[in-house]
Formats: sequence, C-alpha cells, structure tokens
Amino acid sequence: MSYPKIFSSKQDYKIDLVSQRGEEIQISIHPPSRYICDNCERILPDWKNKLEMSVVIVLQRSQFALVESSPAIETEKQRLRARFMRFACDVAFDLRDKNHLTDLIDPRTGYPLLSRPGQIPHDDTAAVKALLKYPIICNECRVLIHPKWGAAVYPSILISAAPQITIIRTIQSIATLHGWEEVNNQ
Repeated sequence: MSYPKIFSSKQDYKIDLVSQRGEEIQISIHPPSRYICDNCERILPDWKNKLEMSVVIVLQRSQFALVESSPAIETEKQRLRARFMRFACDVAFDLRDKNHLTDLIDPRTGYPLLSRPGQIPHDDTAAVKALLKYPIICNECRVLIHPKWGAAVYPSILISAAPQITIIRTIQSIATLHGWEEVNNQ
C-alpha cells in the first residue's frame, strides 16, 4: 500500500531512534499547538501562567496497523503504551529534578500522569495531526497515517517547560539508558 508523502510543519528538533530489537521510535519537539495554548489550563490546570512550553511527540512503530481492534492489536497497544510510560516517566522526573515543570499524557486516558487532571483530556492524535500534519483515518478510534509506517504508529505526548536544549539532552541520555540508539538519517 502506498501512503501520501507528508511534509511536516517546521520542527524544532527531531530524533530518530531504534531499540535493541530493531523497533523504530521517532521523537520531535515542537512549540505547542494552538489548541494546547488555548486550552492549557483546562488540560493542565497546574500549569497556570506557563508561557514557554514544548510538546514532545513520541511515535513508536507498531508491529500491526492500528486500524482495527483484535486481541493481538490491543496487546501491542498496551506494550507500546508501557514502553512510552517507562521512558517518559524517566524523562519527566529527570527534568523535574532540574526544576522544570514536565508531564506526560497517558495515551489511554488523555490526562496528565504527574499533574492534577484538567477538565478536558488531551488528544495525542489531534496534536500530532496539528504539529506534524499527518492525516488521520476516522473509524472506531482515530488512527494516524505516518508517511513511512502507514497506520502502524502509536503516538504519545510529553509536555515540558524546560529549555529545548535541556529536553534534547535529557531525551538522548534517557534513550541510551533504555537501549535506544540514535539513527543518523542523512
């Protein structure tokens, strides 16, 4: 199957990684989308008056296209969610230890894991669509279409008020601890 070529919006930074098992992970850092800016206090009520923040998009390549529901696909989603949660918690706690407000969004619920939940959940798929311009298939649940992986992509989000260079260095350091190696795509 051929997927359309997608040109993402201007990215501040992109990291391509591969796990020890050869699984691809893409991480990109962006200014927040208009939706996040307009609804920050409703999504993250503890983040009042935070003018500077970055949205870290973590995309993991799935073993399966995530367009249908089956026991194997649900198991895969849980595996990818758990891997994101382990990685993102390590990143978030490291940045918090450096006094930078940081939180991860639980991909299953849309609510922050380390902060008080807001009135509305965050929508990871909508954030990726807004920031990377990837198309979405709307069926039982909305599914992203990645330009290389098609529908075999699991999105997740981390939000931080840390300076971008601090986020980048922390991600690179934590990725190494998780056995993820940076891939040079030049």
